[in-house]
Amino acid sequence: MREEAASAVVAGHICLDVIPAIEAGGERARNRFAPGSLVEIASTVISTGGAVSNTGLALHRLAIPTRLVGKVGDDLFGRAILQILGEYGPSLAGGIATDPSVSSSYTLVISPPGVDRFFLHYPGANATFVAADVPFDDLAGAGLFHFGYPPAMRGMYVNDGEETVKMFREAAQRGMITSLDMCMPDVESEAGGMDWRRVLRRVLPHVDLFLPNLQEIGFMLGGRGRRAGGCGVELCSELADELLAMGAAVVGLKLGEEGMYLRTTADSDRLSGLTSVTGPTFLSWVGREIHSTRFEVEAAGTTGCGDAAVAGLIAGLLRGLTIEKALTMAVAVGACCAEAADAISGLRPWGEMRQRIDAGWNRRPAPVDWPGWTHDASAGLSRGPNDAQRRQTGADGHGRIER
Repeated sequence: MREEAASAVVAGHICLDVIPAIEAGGERARNRFAPGSLVEIASTVISTGGAVSNTGLALHRLAIPTRLVGKVGDDLFGRAILQILGEYGPSLAGGIATDPSVSSSYTLVISPPGVDRFFLHYPGANATFVAADVPFDDLAGAGLFHFGYPPAMRGMYVNDGEETVKMFREAAQRGMITSLDMCMPDVESEAGGMDWRRVLRRVLPHVDLFLPNLQEIGFMLGGRGRRAGGCGVELCSELADELLAMGAAVVGLKLGEEGMYLRTTADSDRLSGLTSVTGPTFLSWVGREIHSTRFEVEAAGTTGCGDAAVAGLIAGLLRGLTIEKALTMAVAVGACCAEAADAISGLRPWGEMRQRIDAGWNRRPAPVDWPGWTHDASAGLSRGPNDAQRRQTGADGHGRIER
């Protein structure tokens, strides 16, 4: 493992999250949210949200040198966002632009225990963000450029994603590893009616790591959803085939309770840009198809878990881990995130994450009924039919996280 990690830039969507603490979960919670009802809550958490905050602060917590790029308004919510970021690190708010002509974005996060969360979201300043808002000349030396949530940023998805294409082309030309995360658009909105397959065909040739969740990408590629039997690895494989053919080098599908699926191109030349950070572990990323189960936690909420998993994967990559160990760190960071109601409070430093994994943190067993897959039950990792190394088991692939 590299002693010093390469730095990262996290750009895109940022907002203020307002998270009421709702104690009742399950069927009881669903019954309480009825017209005319009053639901008493315990307290409210105020935090920053969106990919810039969730993934960026998680990388910062994992000791990855990180710069944040986003836009807020000159208003109460905007000042709160800048103040919160500054409390995590004095320089973290420096790349967040203030635009007095727009209002800051915010989200009401409704997340009862045992019930999948939903959001009431105001796009605000994010809707006006474009490629020119990324100060590339000030980002020299960064090893990776990550962008999150173009479906919630109108300026980035209109005209078939022209601004997103322009931005990723620029990042790639400057020698950065590029990474893209998505979010589910409101299906009744302009974003919900976009031809996302067309957008992705234009963008993904410039994207090294494409990291949506299964629900998002299933919708974007034609409304395909989960099939019976867990995460539906056949569906994951079909979607990954299409996304790799569009030009992505690494496809990671976040699966919530079912962990995370990773598929990579077999073209070593397409992945060669990773060598500057992976070093000798580069070959472990070529031609792979692997899945990791999740770690067991007592969940307080699911806000930001997918973004945290993305941060864990990126941190593992930037520290030169093998793909198995990077994926293990991804699901571990996502699990820690679920231990708090907001997206940041549950996260732990890199060293504590390694120690918790090495100490035998319980995780769901690997599935045993997937045709063509091989499983390592002790590591919670499985290798698929498309995996070039699935017969090469051993401690190097499935062992402890390196110190």
